[in-house]
Amino acid sequence: MSISQIVAQHVPYLRRYARALTGSQQSGDAYVAATLEALVQDQSVLDTGTSTRVGLYRLFTTIWNSLGVNTEPGSSGGHSVERHLSQIAPMPRQAFLLVALEGLSEDEAAKVLDIDVPHLRELVDQSGRELAAEIATDVLIIEDETFIALDLEALVEGLGHNVLGVARTHSEAVALARTKQPGVILADIQLADGSSGLDAVNEMLRSFEVPVIFITAYPERFLTGERPEPAFLIAKPFQPATVSAVLSQALFFARNAKRKERKAS
Repeated sequence: MSISQIVAQHVPYLRRYARALTGSQQSGDAYVAATLEALVQDQSVLDTGTSTRVGLYRLFTTIWNSLGVNTEPGSSGGHSVERHLSQIAPMPRQAFLLVALEGLSEDEAAKVLDIDVPHLRELVDQSGRELAAEIATDVLIIEDETFIALDLEALVEGLGHNVLGVARTHSEAVALARTKQPGVILADIQLADGSSGLDAVNEMLRSFEVPVIFITAYPERFLTGERPEPAFLIAKPFQPATVSAVLSQALFFARNAKRKERKAS
């Protein structure tokens, strides 16, 4: 198998990581494209001393960290919660996402970030569950499988959030959102009655803005980079740490966006 074929196997998951790290499909996919362009120009930039996946993520990290805006915490002004958020530097978030979302071992994640394992553990501790709890919000769950819905409900409540309700169909989801506007939505993409979680969310977003995390058993279908796709995506079966990581990122960017809007007004 050629190096291009091997790399291609990992690109969808690099897109998932990049989107979660940047908070958008457009920005995340642009960083992935830059990574692949660097690799096409010179294959020697891929670290041959590690696995292809670790080498690819390491190259991405080099490109990401080459821009100053990505390596510095934000302003320290504003509300206490926002002040805490602005002090969570990208490095801890990278460490947390590499381990919790991408499932890299501590040793692999440390190699990606060019640090040792004890430092990686410190970074992971700095981010994660504490961040999710500090920005607690109201959550709407769109999931037709009862046991998965119960697991998600228990998980997000354990992180300090309030579950507004669980919708199992498109119509239930839209009706719930109209009466109880959520602060974040966790949505299965394919619902059992044949309706689409994507369609339900798109209908809701015409009325108000809210961060959305999609859940699917087929993540590769929504990580192609060829059409509008979710910025935040969780694969089934999911781990609690994965939900915590992605939820933290989605709320992080939503809070920062609102803070910037208030400053601009």
